[in-house]
Amino acid sequence: MLLNEQTDEHFGCNPFAQTGRSKLQNERASLNQQIIKEMRMRAGAENLLRATTNNKVREMVVLELSYVNSNLQLLMEHLEGLNSSVEVYQSVEETSSLPLIPLGLKETKEADFSVPFKDFILEHYSEDGSNYEDTIADLMDLRQDFILEHYSEDGSNYEDTIADLMDLRQACRTPSRSEAGIDLLSSYFSQLNFVENRFFPPSRQMGIFFTWYDSFTGVPVCQQNIALEKASILFNTGALYTQIATRCNRQNRSGLESAIDAFQKAAGTLNHLKETFTHTPSYDMSPAMLSVLTRMMLAQTQECVFDKIALPGIKNEYFCLCRMAQEAAKVCDVYSLVYQSMIQTPVKDHVPFFWSAMAQVKMNHYRALAHYFVATALLDHELCPNDDEDKQEKALSQLYDSMPDGMSSLKILKSKDDRKHLGKAHLRKAILDHEEALRIHNLCRHVKKLDILQEILQAGHKRSLNKYSEFNSENDFVDFIEAPQIIAKTEQKAEMAEPSSSKVKVTDFFQKLGPLALFSAKQRWTAPRGVHITLEEGDLGFTLKGDAPVQIQSLDPLSPAAIEGVKEGDYIVSIQDTDCKWLGVSEVMKMLKSGGDEGVDIQVISLMENTVSSMPNKSATYCGGLPKTYSMICLAMDDDKIGKTQKVTKKLAFLSWGNKNKQKTASTLSLPSAVAKTLPSKNRLSTAFSNTDSSLY
Repeated sequence: MLLNEQTDEHFGCNPFAQTGRSKLQNERASLNQQIIKEMRMRAGAENLLRATTNNKVREMVVLELSYVNSNLQLLMEHLEGLNSSVEVYQSVEETSSLPLIPLGLKETKEADFSVPFKDFILEHYSEDGSNYEDTIADLMDLRQDFILEHYSEDGSNYEDTIADLMDLRQACRTPSRSEAGIDLLSSYFSQLNFVENRFFPPSRQMGIFFTWYDSFTGVPVCQQNIALEKASILFNTGALYTQIATRCNRQNRSGLESAIDAFQKAAGTLNHLKETFTHTPSYDMSPAMLSVLTRMMLAQTQECVFDKIALPGIKNEYFCLCRMAQEAAKVCDVYSLVYQSMIQTPVKDHVPFFWSAMAQVKMNHYRALAHYFVATALLDHELCPNDDEDKQEKALSQLYDSMPDGMSSLKILKSKDDRKHLGKAHLRKAILDHEEALRIHNLCRHVKKLDILQEILQAGHKRSLNKYSEFNSENDFVDFIEAPQIIAKTEQKAEMAEPSSSKVKVTDFFQKLGPLALFSAKQRWTAPRGVHITLEEGDLGFTLKGDAPVQIQSLDPLSPAAIEGVKEGDYIVSIQDTDCKWLGVSEVMKMLKSGGDEGVDIQVISLMENTVSSMPNKSATYCGGLPKTYSMICLAMDDDKIGKTQKVTKKLAFLSWGNKNKQKTASTLSLPSAVAKTLPSKNRLSTAFSNTDSSLY
């Protein structure tokens, strides 16, 4: 197989390896299965509650619903705990840096491409399917007429190719935390673009169900739309970048630069996902949530920039302290934006409390550092005769939007008392901010587990207290002033970066089918027609044009070729049983004349008109009663219990989206028509979403 030529890294990590990260992912997968089980039970109980009029039965159902809802709440809290487990993702060398937040990978179920792809190759490329009859005998009775109509390729010839694609998808479930893992995901994403064009026609569904679990709620989304697969792979690419960033050793410059690069690429990937896939039904990939995640990655990038500048050590020097104060204020500002976006409805209902608490803690911590640096610059460095007065005045004036009442930057520099009063005001602010950070730290049980975070906050608080005690006097209350806000400024602004993996070049697994521009799912072809071509006085009776495959033109209607059945505009796909879909005019012409007077056997195909209108891909989804969520679940479908060759009746198995209203602010979920006919309209299952920023679907 093609994948056997690649290194072991391209098969992903060993799924059975008992690393901390693999244990978390396995636990996440187990939680997802428990959540779907409880949601099915809840949906069944709610249906029974609506259908029954027996009071005793209703009481029992209500009691059962309370148990199910309680179990669901516990499972959701457990899943939130997994999203709060950041320790296993940190670098093992990390001993004195604030923990960073990575994203967990989305979980998926296995998808079997073999039967649908083989059928489609037989159908759409019209080759002899006799070698495949034993393998898909139970399906041929349903699809034989359709198969013989369309594509003329032997599906069994592509078994290894399809297996390569499925192996690649399986490896993407456990990518390594390295550039090799990124390349693996990117390779599969690029292959999906080829697969979509080759096998997913706009006129019908392929019968392949892609199931992905919401990384925040654990609710699965099951669709036949390959866009869900592509979006989920893109999300996992961004998530893997965050895990690579948190793994970097931030105790050296190269590690910090690697972390900055990875976080910026994560932000770029997530932003690209938001702008490209705008109708994803999974809430973790909704525009509102992706905006929050992008901001969080940029904030962590800015934090790493601060660490890189501070890595050589912060000198107790006036200009250095002013510079570091503005760098710290910049980190504070970006975390403030992250926190404000996390507490907005409906994002706040799905973002782990640990995340918002960490954003708030870091916001206060870096604000405290900014005030401490300014205080130190004012209290420890008096203006001396040899100092550059204008330069110091300019540096101080650039720290504030406006100076405190009755003060000017030059007056503060020259007055020892003014420097002391303003410096102590900044220290008081630093102490209060660190106290607030410690208070929030103690409110969240997951944050409290981070001992290194508590140590850093306590050290900063103690440092500010000690500094304040050095300049404390009994008459402080007389000349109390409020410390002005510090202007944020940075020498390296965090920006979204295009992932280098987006430029990964891959070879189409199914290039043997022919050039993609012509041999795609959108084009319909006749079955190959065998024709014997002979030369008449050295002339074929037609000319050739195009690159690959070549097309017949200027056909003489009285030539032997026309009499044998060749038509104007036909494409030559085979000569003497040799595939020539990728051959040019000169090569094909040479092969046609190689038979001499005896002639050659060729196969030609004709392009058919596409008379079938495009059919929109519908999502097979159900809300399960979760408030304000796009993650839906199909209760009637259990992929684990369906064999590879078992027939699936889509009509009865899946719920489908209703039509959106003109404002696109509500989505209605309706039961399958076979069931809906037996129910009163008022009892049909429906869910309406509020008109919020995150419901712009």
